[in-house]
Amino acid sequence: MLRKVITSFGLIAVLVAIAAMIFGPAVVEKQMNAVSAHEPFEVSDRAKKLHESLIVGDWHADSALWNRDLAKQYDYGHADIPRMQQGNMGLQMFTTVTKSPSGQNYERNETSASDNITSLAILQRWPIKSWTSLAERAIFQAEKIRDLAERDPQNFMLIESQADLSQWLVKRLSNPLLIGGLIGTEGSHALDGDLSNVQRLYNKGFRMMSLHHFFDNKLGGSLHGITGKGLTDFGRQAISEMLRLDIIIDVSHSSEQVVKDVLEISSQPLVVSHTGFNGHCSSARNISDSLMEAIARKGGLIAVGFWEGAVCDNTPKSVAQAIEYGIGLVGADHVALGSDFDGAIKPGFDSSELMAITHELLELGMSEEKIKLVMGENMLAFLQRNLPEK
Repeated sequence: MLRKVITSFGLIAVLVAIAAMIFGPAVVEKQMNAVSAHEPFEVSDRAKKLHESLIVGDWHADSALWNRDLAKQYDYGHADIPRMQQGNMGLQMFTTVTKSPSGQNYERNETSASDNITSLAILQRWPIKSWTSLAERAIFQAEKIRDLAERDPQNFMLIESQADLSQWLVKRLSNPLLIGGLIGTEGSHALDGDLSNVQRLYNKGFRMMSLHHFFDNKLGGSLHGITGKGLTDFGRQAISEMLRLDIIIDVSHSSEQVVKDVLEISSQPLVVSHTGFNGHCSSARNISDSLMEAIARKGGLIAVGFWEGAVCDNTPKSVAQAIEYGIGLVGADHVALGSDFDGAIKPGFDSSELMAITHELLELGMSEEKIKLVMGENMLAFLQRNLPEK
């Protein structure tokens, strides 16, 4: 009898484990990537006409982290190809998340804190080698994006060079729904402390690398870490290698001293891929306005996020107001979009509803020329200047 009971409990445990593997990832994502409930947004005829003419570009989405097939439309999460097409998305940078400390916050995070992404990798049945290697996690997510381009070439194209970008623009003339995708890191702890991994990730399609996430790493201090320090010797070597390969450097989440150090040594303009402006939204998530001005003076781009921690609300109106503030601070040529879709945030809209931002920018009295710049033309021009040629 006891043996039968033990066997039954064992079978139940196996069934529970199988159910968790099948249904668990969706349950987790529905909690982590919710959208605030809202009525359909008011969009004027003028805004609709303008938005349909735009090239819309977004510098930061973590969609490859999750177990969704991005070629299909879902009723959870923030972004997939069908919804992006509904929102007239043109260019999307897909960023790869490789480590996220337990209890992460904007003020102080220990590098040694337990890691949420390890648990997620196991739950989502990622390759075993990705359970212990951050570089392997980044590569696994990048391969999802490359696979998407191979499976769905009518709707999605991977862009790795200026030549690819030109080809995408030509293809889009006859296929306006074609989305161009790029690959970047969410923090260069993805290098696993090995400089040779800069080249390795480049070979896998990475064209932008952010230096930090929520914790200090081997490159230097995070804005949300413990030390607040600048670049280490390893960090300077990594920057040098990124510059050699024409990899775009993203200073989102980096300490203010790291940003200053990178500005001093970089021969290329920088990107802040998802952020707000501290003068508009006083938040520990946002670096100082003076540093934003310094980034812009060297030709950089500041991409405005869509969540409360960046813009002190999560509505299209709040995003538009942050953009308006940014233009006043650094000029229309240096502001872009950086949603942080699917990045464990709660926006007030998903990628199908980007037209609402265009409407709100018009409501603020912004010119159509400036709207075109911030909604995507600035991103396009930046990529045309800074991607590898071939």
